[in-house]
Amino acid sequence: MRICVVGVGYVGLVTSACLAEAGSNIVCVDKDSEKIDGLKKGVVPIYEPGLTEMLNRNKKLGRLHFTTDLKHGLENCLIIFLAVGTPSASDGSSDVSAVCAVASEIGENLTDYRIVATKSTVPVGTHKQVTDIIRSKSETPFDYVSNPEFLKEGAAIEDFMRPDRIIIGTTNPAVRQTMKQLYSPFMRKRSRILFMDAASAEMTKYAANTMLATRISFMNEISTLCEKLGADVEQVRQGLGSDSRIGSAFLFPGVGFGGSCLPKDIRALIHTGSEHGVEMTIAKSVQRVNTEQQDRFAERITDYFAGKYNQTRLAVWGLAFKAKTDDVRESPAIYCTKKLLDLGMKITAYDPEAAAAAMTALEGRIETCQNGYDALDGADALAIFTDWQEFRNPDFEVIAAKLKKPVIFDGRNLYDPKVVREAGLEYHSIGRASI
Repeated sequence: MRICVVGVGYVGLVTSACLAEAGSNIVCVDKDSEKIDGLKKGVVPIYEPGLTEMLNRNKKLGRLHFTTDLKHGLENCLIIFLAVGTPSASDGSSDVSAVCAVASEIGENLTDYRIVATKSTVPVGTHKQVTDIIRSKSETPFDYVSNPEFLKEGAAIEDFMRPDRIIIGTTNPAVRQTMKQLYSPFMRKRSRILFMDAASAEMTKYAANTMLATRISFMNEISTLCEKLGADVEQVRQGLGSDSRIGSAFLFPGVGFGGSCLPKDIRALIHTGSEHGVEMTIAKSVQRVNTEQQDRFAERITDYFAGKYNQTRLAVWGLAFKAKTDDVRESPAIYCTKKLLDLGMKITAYDPEAAAAAMTALEGRIETCQNGYDALDGADALAIFTDWQEFRNPDFEVIAAKLKKPVIFDGRNLYDPKVVREAGLEYHSIGRASI
């Protein structure tokens, strides 16, 4: 099948690579000529495990093509995926201007029947907006599909190749069959495709992300209460997750959630509710708890070094919002680091993939190192913000020897407190007693 994917960001590249891996012929379109030129040379603008190898393999096999010319991309392509960005606007709504711009250009160049499928996360009702734009530009028949993505950064290839579910928002039986055929390579064991109307598909995406964020914020709020009452949140998490009605996913307490999806989608859902007179009380609480959790962790560090901020150097492990990505958008590490820098602390940081992006986000105010242990030299303490695998079993004796003060602030509960204490380190984690 010949597919056009508009947008070579995170969603567009993962979608393109995985569909090409299944045998489809993909034309990737983006107005950013620098990114397109780089992709033609094998330079992938984002880090996602396995993505570079998959893209370059399929490019070599002739199944992936890159262009800035949308008209060329539309030629002979039955399905056009919209995978452009929808960032938060100043009022919290989702900015769909890029989606509308692409829809307008599609309408201007539409000469044969096509299926226009939106993977971008868009507000409920966008299906009608995009349809109206295309129809205002062209009399050529087309169908619209809402096909939201459910990809976790750091595990996106696995999520696409072996999906929990695929949401197809269309009421046209013929289009349903075409989309079913497209995704059939990923349904070898059992069908996980759910068909619904476009509005319901758009709502499902926002509801799912807000539910996941709710679980995280709930556990973070419980962690605060655990600290006050002397309970261990890790034991509580295990007891809670063992309930088959609840499950263990997204119940890990920490410094808070970030990234390009959850914070943005919660804001958009709250805005949509406000527009239609519905108070999104739970979504607002989730948002508030997440901010408070980040503030609380930063304050734990500032309280420890009260009055000595200008004389304090902090080693930071982890700058990305989560492991296995270089994405620092709304990262708790960036949020907390800014607060510490503003007080006068010096920061020396290490992240396996996100150092360059973090330097940009923090306007060059930190120093970065090539490995985690180098970041400890001259530091008064270590703060951990991201749960990279290489942070999970460090040499605590080396950490204790290198730090001026043998103290760790762990925002991801990576370690057994007893093991850290036996290595001679003071240990502050989330929802557990400091030792």
